[in-house]
Formats: sequence, C-alpha cells, structure tokens
Amino acid sequence: QVQLEESGGGLVQAGGSLRLSCAASGRTTFTGYTMAWFRQAPGKDREFGAAINWSGGKDYYADSVKGRFSISRDTAERTVHLHMHSLKPEDTAVYYCAAKPGPYFGGRTLSASEFGSWGRGMQVTVSQ
Repeated sequence: QVQLEESGGGLVQAGGSLRLSCAASGRTTFTGYTMAWFRQAPGKDREFGAAINWSGGKDYYADSVKGRFSISRDTAERTVHLHMHSLKPEDTAVYYCAAKPGPYFGGRTLSASEFGSWGRGMQVTVSQ
C-alpha cells in the first residue's frame, strides 16, 4: 500500500517561497506512477496544482500556479517536491500529495477522484 508523508508547510508572507516535500513508500518502485499536489482552501473543492510522471519527470501545472510553482522528484530518495515562489494570499490552503498508477500526458485537468493514495495534508498560509 502506497503511503505518502508531506512536510514543509507553514506560514509565509506574500511574495515569499516555500518548499513542500512528499516522501513516498510502500512500493519497491514508483515507475509508471503519476505524483501530484492538490490543494483545498476553506469552503472550496480540492483542486489540482501540479503533477509529475515518476518515469521521465515530465511536469504539468494548473494555470493558477504556472510560472510560480515547480514540481520535481528524486527517484533515489522517493520524494516529490513542490517549490513554491511568489506566493499569494490566495495560495492559502491545505496541500495534499497524491499518487496514482499510470502516467499523465496532459491535455486535461487531473481530478482528485483519479488518485487512490493521499497524504494527510498540511497547511500553507500566505499572509498579506
């Protein structure tokens, strides 16, 4: 069973940066998997932020974070990172790491319902 553990959330001022990390375990390899970050603000649905294919490292972003966020993975450490820059108050949310078997090829927005493995989530708060 895939297990995901997030770290790195917290409070940051607008314009600042944070790096979120997600440690993956439970499999000998994540080859062929899609790893993603979603976020959920109070009163809103969980929304897609960024995704990366474990094999090959091709990355994808929601329009709301494109150019400010960067997703990467370290296959040796089995860790996925989300580098967040130029943070805005509207980025405030609980951020979740997610994983699913099968690669993602873009061209459509990933839905939370496609992912069967989730971390517990962690709060990111961006102050004015």
